Order: sequence, then C-alpha cells, then structure tokens
Amino acid sequence: MKLVLILLFLGATFSTNAQQADSTTYLSNLKQELTTQWPKNRTINLVFHGHSVPAGYWHDHEVHTLESYPNLLLAKLKSQYPYAVINVIVTAIGGENAIKGQTRFEQEVLVHKPDVLFIDYALNDRFSDIGKVKEAWSAMIQAALAKNIKVILLTPSPDQRLDILDPKNPLESHVQQIHQLAEQNHIGLADPYSQFKRVAKRGELTNFMSHVNHPNKAGHELIVDELLKWFTK
Repeated sequence: MKLVLILLFLGATFSTNAQQADSTTYLSNLKQELTTQWPKNRTINLVFHGHSVPAGYWHDHEVHTLESYPNLLLAKLKSQYPYAVINVIVTAIGGENAIKGQTRFEQEVLVHKPDVLFIDYALNDRFSDIGKVKEAWSAMIQAALAKNIKVILLTPSPDQRLDILDPKNPLESHVQQIHQLAEQNHIGLADPYSQFKRVAKRGELTNFMSHVNHPNKAGHELIVDELLKWFTK
C-alpha cells in the first residue's frame, strides 16, 4: 500500500512540475519594465529565431518585413507600452530548420542578449528526423535558459499542401513535441497552429495565406494574437 501511495505521489508531482509557463506570470518582471519611463528604462530585446515565416517571406519570394509577425507584434506592444524602448531582432533565415539554426545559435542569437526569445522552426523541421530536431530545440532552449532568457516556443503556421485537420499530417508530431518541450522546460508556448486549425474548419484558410506555405497579413496577425497573450498587463 505504501508503495502505491509513493508512486501516486511521484506521479502527481511529475504532472504538476511538467507544465508550460503561465502566460499571466511568466513575463511579469519584463512587463513591469516595459512600463518604466525614461531615464530609468532600458532597451528590451525581443529576438525571433526561425525560418521564412518570421523572416517575413510571402509569395514570389517577396519579403514583407513590416507585415510579418515580429514587427506587427512590435506595433501592438508599442500601443500598449508607450514608454518602452523595444528592439525587434529577427535572426530567422528562409528555408532553414532547427538543426541548422542551432549551429549558429551562440554566435548569431545569444549575442543579441534577448530578453525574450521566440523559436519558430516546425514548418521546416518536418523534413528532418524528429529526434535530431528535438535535440536541436532542446540545445537552444537550454543555452537560453542558462543565460536567464525567457523562451517562448511557437507551433507552426500551415502549409496548404497538408491537411492540418488530419491528425496524421506530418506537422502533428512536431506540434506535440513542441508542447512537450514547453512543459518539460517550464517555458512559454504560443499555439498559432490551433488557431489556424479553427480557421481551416471554417473553410477559410486561404484567406489567411499569401502563398502555399506563407501567411498573409491576416495570418501573421493571427500569430500575433497568440504572442500578445504573454504581454497583456
């Protein structure tokens, strides 16, 4: 009987500890800093690491920087935090996956001293071994946490060549892995994938896409809505 109770206790402890960060409290200190006025304020660095979507690619290889979600988020944050000095730094590269992104993480990402790091690679990761992808995400997460950087992971935006309503589509296993990484590391999770699935269920996905696998402004705004949850006062 004692053994059963111990196992139940350990299981309850694990389930309690293995959870993603709370969006209402995870960035509490940072949100306070965003309200600080000159001369006591400082520059806040938001770094976006990933592939073509955060880099702002649309159709025909056009790069719509100001209509991509990092800069749309900046505009929303500035309306909410008028005294804040916020740098949006995009280290994303079109066509890249997390395995490649991890190799340049120290030199090209951490060097910017992020206050918050956003990682968005799953759309391209589906073409690589999921075990190696997990190793790459984990390495980036651990390197950031070692420097006390807040980390928010993003689930992917769609590729219209896939049926995202099919639970067996190639993105699903990566989505689940991102959820698990957020839980295991007690970090943030933004889940635009679930929002795009809701849009797809209404038959309106094309209204949010500029290209087969790149969102338009409405699609990027959907991603922003998920990110804003972490910055709401």
